[in-house]
Amino acid sequence: MATSVEGDDGGRARLMALATARGVSLSALSGLIGRNTTYLQQFVRKGSPRKLEENDRRTLAEFFGVAESELGAPVRGGVLTVDLPGVAPRQPAAPRPVAAEWADIPRLPLGASAGPGTLAGEEIPSGRLRFNNRWLKGQGLEPAMLSVIEVEGDSMEPTLRDGDEILVDRTVRPVRAGIHVIRLDDVLLVKRLETGPAGTLRVISDNPAYPRMERPFGEVEIVGRVVWKGGRL
Repeated sequence: MATSVEGDDGGRARLMALATARGVSLSALSGLIGRNTTYLQQFVRKGSPRKLEENDRRTLAEFFGVAESELGAPVRGGVLTVDLPGVAPRQPAAPRPVAAEWADIPRLPLGASAGPGTLAGEEIPSGRLRFNNRWLKGQGLEPAMLSVIEVEGDSMEPTLRDGDEILVDRTVRPVRAGIHVIRLDDVLLVKRLETGPAGTLRVISDNPAYPRMERPFGEVEIVGRVVWKGGRL
């Protein structure tokens, strides 16, 4: 006779397998649950914490569309199986995946300057902003690759104003014209980008009071593309 119990690894192996199959890094998943970028790496590789917190486990299970028990949640009441000679043990029915209606996107406190520029700080989430998963899917966006940051300054007015919040897609894609968050000379900026001649990028402020720049492509680190904005009326 055998009784099923929570896996000894607390769901670590399953989490790693799911992340690998989806092509999502543990760092990105840590951001999804509002943790620092090394949180899930330590959980998987060092066993610290020993178990995922309930809210974190639920968010990850909803993201992958699996039951929480696959990520270490205890099976309520247990499942009793009896081993009989010549009879295969009856397996419990697999739980149906739960489709998440909402995605909680981490809000990063570093700020993307639309003015003189700010130095990039440590990207530790300070909260979350909730988006509808159906809307994100319709836009071709993967929640684990998204971050919300606040705009500082007036160089992107009237498109973006000081205090606006922007949704940034960090998925690696071919560069195309649009508003991006970039690092330039170790400074974090939000600017409009256009391809220029001979391997250059035009770095443009929508506010005409600010000059345009043209820089070699290799000097501009593209953090992500701005795909949504929100702010006060």
